[in-house]
Amino acid sequence: MHVQEWLETVPAVSVYLLVGVVIGLESLGIPLPGEIVLVSSALLASQHGDINPYILGACATAGAIIGDSIGYAIGRKGGRPLLARLGAKFPKHFGEAQIAMAERSFRKWGMWAVFFGRFVALLRIFAGPLAGVLRMPYWKFLIANVLGGIVWAGGTTAVIYSVGVVAEAWLKRFSWLGLLLAALIGIASMLVLRNRAKKAAEPEPPAGDPDPVPAAD
Repeated sequence: MHVQEWLETVPAVSVYLLVGVVIGLESLGIPLPGEIVLVSSALLASQHGDINPYILGACATAGAIIGDSIGYAIGRKGGRPLLARLGAKFPKHFGEAQIAMAERSFRKWGMWAVFFGRFVALLRIFAGPLAGVLRMPYWKFLIANVLGGIVWAGGTTAVIYSVGVVAEAWLKRFSWLGLLLAALIGIASMLVLRNRAKKAAEPEPPAGDPDPVPAAD
């Protein structure tokens, strides 16, 4: 059964709790489909009046911030041995290559890696625990965590909900053309932050070799 079809059978309060818990666990460091659940719930809210988008966005934001904060505390206490244990249990998400990529992002971007990491699935899982392992000052982490949680969770809810509402209204007038235009607007509004987040995950290009010194005659 599709996620959205399943969510239609769940009471509104349970949807709020489900979104907050799933996003919280994902932010804590457990690989779960938090973004899929959030997008599906926001689309469902646009089609059914029982789900309040403001409450949905607030629950998603709270889950993101609280989950990341718990992940930070666990990472700070567990250190690198924690990453090694996670790598053994989840090699696809916490393998050496993934950890190295995340560390490059943190060393290059600092606290902004936490902020932009919200928009990349892999960094969203890593951000809290890795910030703790690398001993990022908590006040820096907290600022980036709160801002990132609000922009990602609240922004995603607002954009997807608006796209759903607009698409439904336009479909009555312009059929599939309205759906296509609404979808393009929603996608375009998130591309800038996603591109910035992906750049944060890219390693810096290696410096070129210095020119050889000509041999003396």
